[in-house]
Amino acid sequence: MKWLKEIMPYVVILIVVLLFRSFVATPIKVNGQSMYDTLTGNEIMILNKLGSIHRYDIVVADLIVNGKKEDTLIKRVYGLPGETISCENGRIYINGRNIEDDFAYGVTEDFEPVTLQSDEYFVLGDNRGISLDSHIFGPIKKKNIQGVTSFVLWPLNKFGNVK
Repeated sequence: MKWLKEIMPYVVILIVVLLFRSFVATPIKVNGQSMYDTLTGNEIMILNKLGSIHRYDIVVADLIVNGKKEDTLIKRVYGLPGETISCENGRIYINGRNIEDDFAYGVTEDFEPVTLQSDEYFVLGDNRGISLDSHIFGPIKKKNIQGVTSFVLWPLNKFGNVK
């Protein structure tokens, strides 16, 4: 029984780390170029699983197609629950008002108005020319958003917050 007392602190630490990663925050790796030039791919970021979601936040979400997870996406939030979002002549409109789009790299493809339900978000990649995002597959349900991210751990030359 002495050995059990000796390993108990390590077991507790392991449980705390697993709970922290499962419910609070975890590292994620950025893949692809859809968030260029904010993110260029291969960055390691911290995903905050408890954060609230605001316009222009970067989120990690599961793309669900026909009830199955097809991919994990990293995108920027533009449309919030209850809003109507559209794009005309490359300009994004929320509830009929043109909004700032300082993150776009390339031209935003026009799309018809989409009215979001109370549990839906409209997400776009910063690199508009190549991004698979809500203008193609539609809104993302809140339950499919894993969390919010804004802090780069790696590479060290990008260490810190990104917008």
